[in-house]
Amino acid sequence: MFKGQPKGLFALALANTGERFGYYTMLAIFMLFLQAKFGWEQALSSQVYSIFLALVYFMPVVGGILADKIGYGKCVVTGICVMFAGYLALSIPTGANTLGVVLMLGALLLISVGTGLFKGNLQVMVGNLYDDPKYSSKRDAAFSLFYMAINIGAMFAPSAATAITNRFMGKAGLIYKADIPALAHQLLGGTITPDNAAHLAELQGQMPDASVAAMAPADFSAYYIEHLSSAYNMGFAVACVSLIISIAIYFACRSWFKHGDVNAKQAAAANAPVVELTPKQTRERITALIMVFAVVIFFWMAFHQNGQSLTWFARDYTQSFAAGPVRMGFNIWILALIAVSIYTLFGIFQSESRKSKLICGVVTALLWGGAYWIYTGMPNPLEIQPQLFQQFNPFYVVFLTPISMAIFSALGAKGKEPSAPVKIGLGMFVAALGYLIMIFGSIGQASPAELQGTVSPDPVVPMYLISTYLVLTFAELLLSPMGISFVTKVAPPKYKGLMMGLWFASTAVGNYLSSIPGLLWKAVPLWANWAILMALCVIAGGIMFAMMKKINEATAS
Repeated sequence: MFKGQPKGLFALALANTGERFGYYTMLAIFMLFLQAKFGWEQALSSQVYSIFLALVYFMPVVGGILADKIGYGKCVVTGICVMFAGYLALSIPTGANTLGVVLMLGALLLISVGTGLFKGNLQVMVGNLYDDPKYSSKRDAAFSLFYMAINIGAMFAPSAATAITNRFMGKAGLIYKADIPALAHQLLGGTITPDNAAHLAELQGQMPDASVAAMAPADFSAYYIEHLSSAYNMGFAVACVSLIISIAIYFACRSWFKHGDVNAKQAAAANAPVVELTPKQTRERITALIMVFAVVIFFWMAFHQNGQSLTWFARDYTQSFAAGPVRMGFNIWILALIAVSIYTLFGIFQSESRKSKLICGVVTALLWGGAYWIYTGMPNPLEIQPQLFQQFNPFYVVFLTPISMAIFSALGAKGKEPSAPVKIGLGMFVAALGYLIMIFGSIGQASPAELQGTVSPDPVVPMYLISTYLVLTFAELLLSPMGISFVTKVAPPKYKGLMMGLWFASTAVGNYLSSIPGLLWKAVPLWANWAILMALCVIAGGIMFAMMKKINEATAS
């Protein structure tokens, strides 16, 4: 799967891995940070979260337009610098006051602008490497590998955020309890009920530092919120370190991909060959791309619940511990060893020499043995935090990428591989199945309004969320890397940056619409949120297949 790829792909993928690790470390705890620090309800925190996600994915439109004029590389480097300033500002502890809100919003704006300059343009540069006829047949496989690299960074992010949070809370004599932040804000705001006050006192008594456990309730509440928020700030600072690594990789390996850092204007100035399209072909291709963009809005609306409604479900409706073999999924080192083993396992079959096959087999056995050794030393049951569920999606991406590539490669050899638009349509239906699992997990549960800031007295087992993330990952692999590849292949040369920006703009609209479950969180039964998302995925998938003939005709020219 790696054989025959230009080495520029690996340099750009690694540069993106570092940036994505920082971004997803921040995102893993951002919603929890908003509610813990400011005491915001789901509706307001969901709006801030969704607007930020929308900006992150809308700004590549601006970045793409700018890159079509001044070049992709200049935008990428500028973007990293702007993002660094944003993460640095976000990592500064402040009070839960107007100044704190303003600094946070300013930091989010810098991060979104920097991401807009960086994200889409880096991917256009990857696509440009495959304009060379020597590599053109490997474009889809390349974007699957690139997407896998993104998720390697994302896979480690929740565990990094959790480890940093626990470390700094431990220094303050605290441990994480999911319902303390909401109850503490209720007490400080004078809205707490007697039952909730008693529950808060019970949780305070579980703190490992006796002096903290003996504090007055109001003092403890303020102390807990302050130190939990500061611990989250330290998690955000990780992104600054990861960006330094990304920029170092980018400049160290720049000679590998420099020939891909050429837009249409620069190519024309250098008398390089540029594919010319007729005005009619240009219009048809742009129309086909816009059709695809319109459909994927609904996928991203459903998919980007991981940082909000699915995290709320993890915090409020899912057991705070894992028992038995399920514990393996909450240890990042076990997941990493298993993820690597799928590649060494494939190496057994793909290696050309007997010696290479033997080495891959031995390494695979050692990786599995290491994973089992770590598993035997884990506590049973294992205490878990809600953000840890977010590591399942990137793990599944890394693990399943070689499997999906092998399946599509086999279908392609037989001339039966579905087109990118067909894969996108199928991805919508698969995503709907993920929310069907959530409906089953929510039946019989109290509504969020009935919980009043506490957790469910009858939480479900972690497998509901683990299974949902698995199904959503199947959908993502059908849709996201294939969609990016489709854009770089079909976009008219003069508008590559803009079209990639519009791909992200459709993601931005979906990200903003992902706030709908947050707005409805305390207004409808729990299962109704998932039913809405499921229905929208089914409808969007149907629309995609209804437009399939027109899309295929436009992109065939």
